[in-house]
Amino acid sequence: MEKKNGFTILEMMIVMLIVALLLLITLPNIQQKEKIIRNKGCEALLEIVNSQIMLYEIDQLETPTSVQELIDFGYLKKGQDTCPDHSQVVIENGQAISK
Repeated sequence: MEKKNGFTILEMMIVMLIVALLLLITLPNIQQKEKIIRNKGCEALLEIVNSQIMLYEIDQLETPTSVQELIDFGYLKKGQDTCPDHSQVVIENGQAISK
């Protein structure tokens, strides 16, 4: 019998089992962190909107009444009126909040 170089089916099955176990361990952790990532993204967007509110106040000498006003004057882009968690960004008392 001639010996061939390569992996046996048993070795390949063991490697596949190890990869599957690693995926089973890490996948729930990644899904759990997704909510935290979305919240941090919303907080960052609110900070951006607040800074744009300040720029608007400096340029226009008045406080904007809505996020749409910031978009219309070019201070924000169209998609920046919604957080990554799909909550709406609104302006109340001169500050951006998510609802």
